[in-house]
Amino acid sequence: MRLMARGLPPAMSHPRAVISPVSAGFIAAISISLLAVACGYHTAGHTAAIPQDVHTIAIPAFVNQTHTYKIEQMLTAAVVREMVTRTNYHVLDQARDDADATLRGIVLSTYTTPLTYDSVTGRAASVLVVISMSVSLQDKQGKVLYQNPAYLFREQYEVSRDPNAFFQEDTPALQRLSRDFAQTLVSNILEGF
Repeated sequence: MRLMARGLPPAMSHPRAVISPVSAGFIAAISISLLAVACGYHTAGHTAAIPQDVHTIAIPAFVNQTHTYKIEQMLTAAVVREMVTRTNYHVLDQARDDADATLRGIVLSTYTTPLTYDSVTGRAASVLVVISMSVSLQDKQGKVLYQNPAYLFREQYEVSRDPNAFFQEDTPALQRLSRDFAQTLVSNILEGF
């Protein structure tokens, strides 16, 4: 049985076709280039290098512009915990004049939507939670050290078949989302994205 591919020379359409070393090198170079381009991503934030004289960072409670109860407290606590465990900065829980820099956040929106439905009951079986945030780190003089006006985080959770347990499941999902957000934010600040 002979295989013929459209548009390929007869040597390439044969099952035992040999690719020349030059062609193999060219294909490898293109593949590596495509992988490098595909993997090179970063967040939409803006940063300047954090100066060496920054030792104290104030992280006042984030502002909540949504109707999601206490989401700003979860996000603020997660960021404070992440900053304390991963950095050597002294972290203050409120904006003060003696802080070298202040990290402020605004919860812009929260949104939940059903992802899947139970085929028997027709009720939601899983829900997606989406949170949009704006974050800014500024030094004492007001210079922006890090800023991202459009953080977007998602978390999915399963809905219990017991209607009384529905609201008990969204809190762990929001806590996981808060941890993910805090890890990403602190990494972005430290890595200079």
